[in-house]
Amino acid sequence: MTQAHPFFDIHTHGFVRVATSTPKVRTADVAYNAKGIVSEARKAADRNVDLLLYPELCLSSYAIDDLHMQGALLDAVEIHLEKVVEASRELPTVLVIGAPLRRNGRIYNCAIAIARGTILGVVPKSYLPNYREFYEKRWFAHGRDCVDLAISVNGAEVPFGIDLIFAHESIPGFVFGIEICEDFWSPVQPGTQAALAGATILLNLSASNITIGKSDERHLLSRASSARSVCAYAYSASGHGESTTDLAWDGQGMIYELGDLLVESVRFDREPELSIADIDCQRILSDRMRMQTFNDAAEASGRPEDHFRTVVFDHEPRGGDIGLNRPVRRFPFVPNRKLKLDEDCYEAFNIQVEGIVRRIGATDPQSLVIGVSGGLDSTHALIVAAKACDTLGLPRSTIRGYTLPGFGTSDTTKSNAWKLMEALGITAEEIDIKPTARLMLENIGHAFAGGEPVYDVTFENVQAGLRTDYLFRLAGQHGGWVIGTGDLSELALGWCTYGVGDQMSHYNVNAGVPKTLIQYLIRWTTTTSQFDAECDAVLLAILGTEISPELIPVGEDGEIQSTEGKIGPYELNDFFLHHIMRWGHKPSHVAFLAWHAWKDARAGLWPEGFAEDRKNEYSLEIIAGWLEKFLRRFFQYSQFKRSALPNGPKVSPGGALSPRGDWRAPSDAVADLWLAELRDNLPR
Repeated sequence: MTQAHPFFDIHTHGFVRVATSTPKVRTADVAYNAKGIVSEARKAADRNVDLLLYPELCLSSYAIDDLHMQGALLDAVEIHLEKVVEASRELPTVLVIGAPLRRNGRIYNCAIAIARGTILGVVPKSYLPNYREFYEKRWFAHGRDCVDLAISVNGAEVPFGIDLIFAHESIPGFVFGIEICEDFWSPVQPGTQAALAGATILLNLSASNITIGKSDERHLLSRASSARSVCAYAYSASGHGESTTDLAWDGQGMIYELGDLLVESVRFDREPELSIADIDCQRILSDRMRMQTFNDAAEASGRPEDHFRTVVFDHEPRGGDIGLNRPVRRFPFVPNRKLKLDEDCYEAFNIQVEGIVRRIGATDPQSLVIGVSGGLDSTHALIVAAKACDTLGLPRSTIRGYTLPGFGTSDTTKSNAWKLMEALGITAEEIDIKPTARLMLENIGHAFAGGEPVYDVTFENVQAGLRTDYLFRLAGQHGGWVIGTGDLSELALGWCTYGVGDQMSHYNVNAGVPKTLIQYLIRWTTTTSQFDAECDAVLLAILGTEISPELIPVGEDGEIQSTEGKIGPYELNDFFLHHIMRWGHKPSHVAFLAWHAWKDARAGLWPEGFAEDRKNEYSLEIIAGWLEKFLRRFFQYSQFKRSALPNGPKVSPGGALSPRGDWRAPSDAVADLWLAELRDNLPR
């Protein structure tokens, strides 16, 4: 395996390295400012930046008032703009800088896109602020009506207008549009039209001065712009070196992607700064394909793609393995906002509680029946049901919990099941299914009934089916309905027994919750006093137990049946599921992200409070092996189980697998093309 393989190049997967720059500038010193711009461009090139965004009017300075109308300054701008353009000839980075330019007796506040010694195009500012501390209409002409035009810059005619987008000729999805400062404070953003025309990245050159609370406002607008226009949004504001005659500057830079903050600069830094992030253009395009509202908006806006001009360029990036410069969440289903952690967990838990509360209101059952194994899924479903009873003022004894030990049930899990039921105060019983299972195995002529240690799928499904059968009959006997316990991860992998088995229930409260989130939510209930100390102690003990279906007797070596040993680590499977179900990523793209997320346990962020001894790492070979198994199970083997799912609430924005919701697929598809894509695009 060589790092020169195309798999390791971010551009292969549609990533684009974008940076915001706060260069070293001096008020009205064009030569000095040009040197600062070139210096930052060279630093960015050394860090393999594809697209570099500078602040508004950074070549001339912004806060120079009537000096904008001085011929000497405007001449200097053109002279030193040419020097910046020439310096860019050897740099594998597209530069977008701000400068005042003249056209037909007017001055425009412009953004200039430069690549490899060429000016690609010039975009004028549409909305000029002329209130409070701003006075731009005194100097500049607005560009709102500038379409299908050209401008002469140092003798060269280049495209000019607000109808420009810039597209890379060989990196799929690398298309950027431009707006300038006040444009995104406008109720109608010019950048929105660029996005509807096909731009996946919007750039904002800004000279926004800083006042108390304005940073939050910029974040709000940048985040909203990236979410509403389904794009990445990069913002760069003027910093140290601008005139402080009446205003101050903080040099804020930030990059958002689909509402997610990727990177933010250090504000009030006196030294030049680059804030760098790799944008996933394929993720953006995938979301647009799924969101028909985006296409409807493009149609309703007169199809901007038909009248926008596309400037094609190639900045000739170096390629190879340059790493991945963006946060990749190891646990994409787990809340990761530290300041919002309690709120996010509260929402997830109460979505499930509300599901049961509403179903109780609709059916008025005499009881709620649940199988309690002492494992994660049934534990979580049980505490959700208990909280639902508390919410409605029903006695917890309304819940009838049954532990149903089989041939592989351990003393630990059975003990935990009993402790939990007793701690919660529900109606608790035990039914040993082994005698009935032996009878069934004997009736069908299974070798186990004759004394042979045959532990095949039939042996396992007889037990799983009997447990569900008992629960349904008990629900009928006690005037209630069965709460399902199977989770989203198991549904994705088909790790459940179809029909009369754990795939079926009257209402599956866990259907929208993956295994990694269930673990986190159970832990959250213990840290937020959702239940009493006795209950918390049992919950923590259950969290420390290895995940197992416990359908096969413990071997002579004492090894218990391991679920993750059979189907792979749930932390990897949930990662695969999120990126394939939510974004529709190609398997090689998923493998690339997984490798960067999991190759080094010491790198990146872990969920708050994550245990040190559970921080795993995986090689690309291991990731690819489990991903191949996931693809087979998800696309080829398991859809028929998902097509007949009982009701259950969606919990995560990552999606759910209900055929009535996020995921609809044929039950008789094959996984060949996904397996081939993975095989053909990974290094051997």
